[in-house]
Amino acid sequence: MPSNTTLRHRLAPCLTLVAAAAAAQPSLPAAPAAVAPAAAASASASPLVPAAVATPARPASAAAPGATPQRIEITGGRENDTAQRRNATAAKIVIGREEIDKFGDATVGEVLRRLPGVTTPGAPGRGGPPRLRGLGGGFTQLLIDGQPIPRGFSLESLTPEQVERIEILRAPTAETGARAIAGTINIITREGFRRRLNDLRIGFGVENGQVTKGLNWTHNDSAGPLTYNVSGSLFNPRRESSNQTRTTVTDAASGALLEDRTASSTSKDKRLGANLTGRLQWRLGGEGGTGGGGDMLALTPSIFHTEASSRSSFRLDQALRRPGTPGLYDFGNGSGESAFTNARLTGQWRQRLGGVRAELNGGGGAWRSRNHSVRTEFSSASAQPLRTLQDSSRSRQNSLDLKLKLSGLAGGSEAGGEHSLVAGAEVDAQRRTESRTSLQNGAPLLADFGDNLQASSVRLAAYAQDEWQLNPNWSAHAGLRWEGISTRGDAAVAGDARPSNRSSVWTPLLHAVWKPDPKGRDQVRFSLTRSYRSPDLGNLIARPNINRDYDPLLGPNIETAPDSAGNAQLKPELATGIDIALERYLDAGGVLSANVFHRNITNLMRGVTQLESVSWSPFPRYVRRMQNIGDATTSGLELEAKFRLDQLITGAGPVELRSNLSLYRSQVKSVPGPDNRLDQQARASANLGADYRLRGLPLTLGGNVNWVPGTTTRIDADQTTATSTKAVWDAYALWAFSPTVGLRLLGNNLVPRDYTNTTVNDAVVAGGATERTTVRGGGPSYVNLQLRLELKL
Repeated sequence: MPSNTTLRHRLAPCLTLVAAAAAAQPSLPAAPAAVAPAAAASASASPLVPAAVATPARPASAAAPGATPQRIEITGGRENDTAQRRNATAAKIVIGREEIDKFGDATVGEVLRRLPGVTTPGAPGRGGPPRLRGLGGGFTQLLIDGQPIPRGFSLESLTPEQVERIEILRAPTAETGARAIAGTINIITREGFRRRLNDLRIGFGVENGQVTKGLNWTHNDSAGPLTYNVSGSLFNPRRESSNQTRTTVTDAASGALLEDRTASSTSKDKRLGANLTGRLQWRLGGEGGTGGGGDMLALTPSIFHTEASSRSSFRLDQALRRPGTPGLYDFGNGSGESAFTNARLTGQWRQRLGGVRAELNGGGGAWRSRNHSVRTEFSSASAQPLRTLQDSSRSRQNSLDLKLKLSGLAGGSEAGGEHSLVAGAEVDAQRRTESRTSLQNGAPLLADFGDNLQASSVRLAAYAQDEWQLNPNWSAHAGLRWEGISTRGDAAVAGDARPSNRSSVWTPLLHAVWKPDPKGRDQVRFSLTRSYRSPDLGNLIARPNINRDYDPLLGPNIETAPDSAGNAQLKPELATGIDIALERYLDAGGVLSANVFHRNITNLMRGVTQLESVSWSPFPRYVRRMQNIGDATTSGLELEAKFRLDQLITGAGPVELRSNLSLYRSQVKSVPGPDNRLDQQARASANLGADYRLRGLPLTLGGNVNWVPGTTTRIDADQTTATSTKAVWDAYALWAFSPTVGLRLLGNNLVPRDYTNTTVNDAVVAGGATERTTVRGGGPSYVNLQLRLELKL
């Protein structure tokens, strides 16, 4: 290995880790962009490969005399993950099969939370929908194969074995869509044939005494012009959880305690699910159907089905209750049953028409769900229930989409100037119907709203973009996208006209890359974009959801426990943003990067709680609705370093290191400070991980720590929310018995810690006094251990 010397070129100032790694990297002649990282790094990360693949091939001239000719199969063609990231004009992070497989995670959600800039809400080790730059709720665009994920679909239902790669786009492009103020996560499922696979993985996990079982199978092959792959999984997760919520009301001036109650609950949940995805691809044209021009026809069917059930018990201890306030329950129990099915068929046709390549994509999907829950509350003074709540619903959603894309090359010379032109149009339509019944003690609770709900949306889009090489130092990417959305929600009262909402947005986008030395490994990225966030259907539908803790027939609720309802007058948020990134690509693989971003947001949507006279209660109720409240800004710094330890320290082992740190800041201008940040945006997030294959043993070890600091957010002048710090420690060990058999042990959340969420609200009551309501809830987290047998059949 070359000696470590001081580099002539460094990234701009960033964290010590990034700067130190850059300072230790020697300036060597640049390797071709398509060359993969060093073989040692690849072999250490993927020990379960056939020996013929892991061993460098012998040159033909060195073949032993009289040796039997070997059958050689040539596969591949796509750039490796680092090369894809480096050569893209619009900034993106590509996570391929090797990195997805490292930990042997059971779900895609577990993979995502270790990626740069990704956070997940909820308890440590579990979490919910992924967020980029700490922003969820529509700020982050989530796609599967370029399509928005269906409503109600959980990434916990998608296994890593079904994923080819994950792309993180920090800034939008005209082709991928502009509904991505925080960025886009695009999950690409298994694609066409690259090499024959027939992998089977069988495993189980244990968390808090509950056993989870799972099985995954992946197979692909080819037959003449047809290549195909099939991935399927069966899973049966079980969980047991407990949490506690304490609510206190005090006099803000004197601190005197006025009310004090604590609710505690324990629940057991189990799911049984299966999913199956496939891809059938036919090569078109060319001699013997070889498809040399890339012409092809593909069909991609998928089906996901999950059934779940839950049982819970709960208690309420009222240490102090003010005279005259309605009595609450003392204990109770609940149960729930649900089922979810999502089926989709997508077709893709790609054909070269002279100098233009045409691509037509179309698909249809059907989503079905049913839910039934029962909650029964009791008083210690009576064996008869105080109240029984029943909620049943059946939902159906159908979708159709069609996309046409035309692309081609124009111009170009040895000095640059070649243009890659793309233009396209999109249309998709969704229709959702829901039948819902809410009963309290057998009587309808929302009789004024009817049992049947309807919502529909139609989206139209057109775009054009041009990516070109101005000269060896500069490349640029410019695009323009128009998108219009028309939605129709449900009437506020049965018999009223259904409200509608229409909006359209023009989004110009510009990206550029500058390479100080065209043959070097340093480059600078610039992006100037416009993006937006459209209202979700659920925020437009007027039908309310009633807070169960406060009976609407007996009295009012409180501001920290509001009902919720829709607002058909919402407008989309618009954001103008700039991103600047410095990147260095290391000789033996790896990357150092520093990225800064800023977004100006107008028409910010946020939930606003107000006291209203409502039709579902004889008392005024606090109701939370989404409203446009004004302007906001968010900005941040994102650092990333991926390299081998022997690139930093001469003679060290080939330990693969990866780290990232993101710092965020935001401000909602209509809310007084401090802490007037965007909803629940974390102040920071970080990951530090390493992988090492022991020399002389078929054992690979790895670990990662994920850290998100506690954050306080001011929702309004008189209300704040706070979350506790999360630190999740993960580790794995993989023993390769042979190139085709391995055993993996994975530990998630190895240092469990309790988590809490706290809401504080000040309200002026009769007489002018101010009362402070504090709701602090949370519970323990748990260690999750998984053992899995991995077979290459």
